[in-house]
Amino acid sequence: MKTIAITGASGFVGTSLTKYFSNLGYKIIPISRDILNNKQKLEETLNSTQIVINLAGANIINRWNEAYKKLLYSSRIDTTSKIVNAINNVQNKPKLLISTSAVGIYDNKTTYDENGTYSNDFLSKLCQEWEKEALKAKNETTKVSIFRFGIVLGKNGGALQKMITPFKLGLGGIIGSGNQAFSYIHIDDLLNAYKFVIENEFEDVFNITAPIPTTNKGLTKALGKTLKRPTILPVPEFILKLIFSEGAKVLTDGQSAVPEELLDLGFEFKFKNIEETIEDLCK
Repeated sequence: MKTIAITGASGFVGTSLTKYFSNLGYKIIPISRDILNNKQKLEETLNSTQIVINLAGANIINRWNEAYKKLLYSSRIDTTSKIVNAINNVQNKPKLLISTSAVGIYDNKTTYDENGTYSNDFLSKLCQEWEKEALKAKNETTKVSIFRFGIVLGKNGGALQKMITPFKLGLGGIIGSGNQAFSYIHIDDLLNAYKFVIENEFEDVFNITAPIPTTNKGLTKALGKTLKRPTILPVPEFILKLIFSEGAKVLTDGQSAVPEELLDLGFEFKFKNIEETIEDLCK
């Protein structure tokens, strides 16, 4: 029986992965803070693990001040560093580390595959450092893949759960201009992408996004149509800036990414566009 150790196992994606891979017969070990902060325990855990999934990180959609930016950094870079050091120290090294990143690494000038141009802002630099740290685990035994997430959409948590209430009440609308890119992925496709990469032991950087990116306007339209509700109340950008400060950029300044690497390897998406995705998740 293969073992998967997961950091950030209690989050929306982590709990979904735990359930999914448990049903496939894998043994799942959540890497709690206690394990993470105990060098010996962490090394014991990773010494008997074939696959490590690194999801840890404080929620990016929040009010950013200097203290919160430090938390965003430490919860990603420091955690990854501990995982990397443990992998490099143990005798029975895992075969594969899949570490998380985000499409926020790119600028927002055009649609990018995995070779897109990076932005020069806080979020992009955070992602670049995060990836750089994870790649230090690469050795003769351990392969490292990076999953650059779009916004993960699912029924029981994540971004959609937060968005859907105002739409159900007929209070939903575009954010800012609505023209900003919105790269997303259905939770089912995300889980299948993990299975695909793990079973084939692929090593690469992957955009974990649906093949057809949309805009905030496209998302709003799909939600309104599926829920049969009006979407006439736009959320002005200045209100988001009051709530989230610099963190509003995540909502007002999206990136457009396509999963070229997964498509080239023959991965089949169940939900290719925003209409299919929202229809399935809101039925």
